[in-house]
Amino acid sequence: MSDAHAAGGSKWMSTPAEPGQGAASAAAVEAYPLEARSLVKSFVGGDGSRLIILDGVDFRLSRGEAVAIVGASGAGKSTLLHLLGALDRPTEGEILIGGRPVAGLEDEELAAVRNERIGFVFQFHHLLREFTALENVMMPRLIAGASRSDAEKRATELLDDVGLEGRLLHKPRQLSGGEQQRVAVARALANDPVVLLADEPSGNLDAETSTRLHDLLFELRELRSLSLVIVTHNLDLAARADRSLTMARGRLHPSDAG
Repeated sequence: MSDAHAAGGSKWMSTPAEPGQGAASAAAVEAYPLEARSLVKSFVGGDGSRLIILDGVDFRLSRGEAVAIVGASGAGKSTLLHLLGALDRPTEGEILIGGRPVAGLEDEELAAVRNERIGFVFQFHHLLREFTALENVMMPRLIAGASRSDAEKRATELLDDVGLEGRLLHKPRQLSGGEQQRVAVARALANDPVVLLADEPSGNLDAETSTRLHDLLFELRELRSLSLVIVTHNLDLAARADRSLTMARGRLHPSDAG
């Protein structure tokens, strides 16, 4: 665990196990860094009818596992990923991060949990245009309360890991699409997350650059002992995962890909 986490981690993360849980229960928490139980997400349409996007989704991610989620556009894949990452709240059901439910957390503490435990990579990099690659990667660590020297050291290491050691002071407009996405990957890892969630991470890249990005994700998985959840239309990427699931009719189903 990083110094920043040790000094400024959320109270939620340091909450002791419930009485009687014991070592076996603690091991189970460690084994499953992310779970979803009976998730429902619905919206009320303009005509007052209820539109159900997710209809009782159960999901469990093992430590170090890579899971791909595929399916038709509009099937609810991105909605599920946002719920898993606590960017949105379910209509019904429960999300557990590190074995603990997040439903009762206030917005500020929920943001701290996300910042500490979950990394996000999206189809569009969402880099801050006026900041350098180094500054973009430093940002999550600074938000978590780390010193500037700590954040800069960590960001430099990560940009080296993704092959951008020579581009630290370049702004996004000075980088190629693939380089920008690699900066986004480095930024997602700034606080040593246990889980990396990626939503169509190569959807905006050409085939060759996509392959390099896919290689990078799986190299980083091994290097940093990450668990991965990747939403993708790319069946080659899905086939590299340990497990592939298809989102259809509001639920996850075993897939032939992977």
